[in-house]
Amino acid sequence: MQPIETVGGGPLIPRPERTPGALRAACTVVAPDLLPAYDRAKDRALTEAVEHDSLKPVHAYLSHWAVLIEIERHPVMAKAYRRAEHLARIAATADEARGHLATASSLYREAAASVRRAP
Repeated sequence: MQPIETVGGGPLIPRPERTPGALRAACTVVAPDLLPAYDRAKDRALTEAVEHDSLKPVHAYLSHWAVLIEIERHPVMAKAYRRAEHLARIAATADEARGHLATASSLYREAAASVRRAP
């Protein structure tokens, strides 16, 4: 775990390890409303791993949730990400929705890059 940054809008919690238990524990703190989705994703990944005799679904689920938790660790980023997703859902036109989805995608990629750089 990395130390908690408290100055200048830093993360709420240290970055968790990329394990099911650590990511779920972090989710309970930074995004408890996402816990049902987290549990469904984990169950789906495990089922697919067994069905396909491959760990790829488990790695994909862990990577995706590590990024989502990274977003949620940063309140400003999380607010912007959720806002962009919401605006995309209620957009009046496809172009408007694409613009909001581009914003959400950019934030997701930024968080993914942070997770990849982490030791």
